[in-house]
Parts: sequence; C-alpha cells; structure tokens
Amino acid sequence: MKNAYFAGGCFWCITPVFADDPGVISVTSGYCGGDEADPSYEDVKSQATGHRETIKIEYNENIISFSALLKIFFDNVDITDGGGQYIDRGHSYTLAIYYTDEKEKETAEAEIKRLQCEDTVSLEPYKRFYSAEEYHQNFYLKEPEKFKEEMIVSGRNRK
Repeated sequence: MKNAYFAGGCFWCITPVFADDPGVISVTSGYCGGDEADPSYEDVKSQATGHRETIKIEYNENIISFSALLKIFFDNVDITDGGGQYIDRGHSYTLAIYYTDEKEKETAEAEIKRLQCEDTVSLEPYKRFYSAEEYHQNFYLKEPEKFKEEMIVSGRNRK
C-alpha cells in the first residue's frame, strides 16, 4: 500500500472523486504543508498555519498507479485558479501535490509541465499529514444533502 497527498481545495468536495476507484483503499481529509503541529480546521481556514486542506489517499499501486491518481486529481480541479478553488479562497484552498519520493516528484513535475500549470499547482515534498476532525471525514456520505448543496454553491458542479 502507498499514500498520495493532494490539496484540491475543499477536502469535502475532492474526497468522493477518489473514494470508489478500484485500488483506492481509503481517502482521509486533513491538512498538509504547514509547520504548526496538529492544526485544527479553524486554524487552517483562518489562513494562519500555512497548511492546505489535503486528502490522503491510501491505495494499492498494483491496481491503480500514482499517474492515474494524478489524472483524476487534475480532472477535478481548476488548474487556472491560483487563489483557491471555486468559492473557497485563500492559501488553504490552493492546489498542491505533496510527493513522497523522487518517482512521484518526477511524475507530478512532468504532468504539471504538460498542463502548463506551474504557477497554480505547488509541488512540495511531503512533511506530515494531520487528519481533520471526524465530522469532516466522508462528509459526502454523512451529510448527503448538505454535500450536494455545497457542490452547487461552490461551483464545482460546473466543472
């Protein structure tokens, strides 16, 4: 099993696009990129910690590749928006890929270059992932009506 870490704006919105893919074991909402230990949602949303809302994808690389996960990621974000994603604004909602080894770095670098989104997608070494509070996990399953509304209000349904 391997883990991939993607910041794609609101973690509620990006989680379900990976959840049912063959080879994906789990998707966890959380925070990456900042230096503060164990940040809370309120801390991250306030833009004070340097973290981004991030998902951790645990996957079986014999069934789904990192490249395939990258494709899913890029198909579900707006690579032209460097200020956040859709209605969500600020650093904590900007795009990033946190690589865990040189192969992931090279693969992500090539895709970012191919898509010409070097200015809007950050490629950073993975440092640490902090799981978000329980009520954020699998929000789309726990609160399907609120999730549907969030997708409409955020503008993601137009992608």
